[in-house]
Amino acid sequence: MTNLIQRFVQDEDGATAIEYGLIAALIAVAIIGAIGAIGDNLKTGFGNVNTALTDESIGTVTTP
Repeated sequence: MTNLIQRFVQDEDGATAIEYGLIAALIAVAIIGAIGAIGDNLKTGFGNVNTALTDESIGTVTTP
């Protein structure tokens, strides 16, 4: 019985799996944040293109 308890205390496989899970979660959060920032920039850029094309189509071209 004591042999079983000693093996349980020395076993670190579960701790390693939890550490890998935490690392994966942190990477996922970083990726989600980066995609959110890139998405905002893309939305602004496409909005500017849309505005420029709309202004040109009605004859009021603006220069930046």
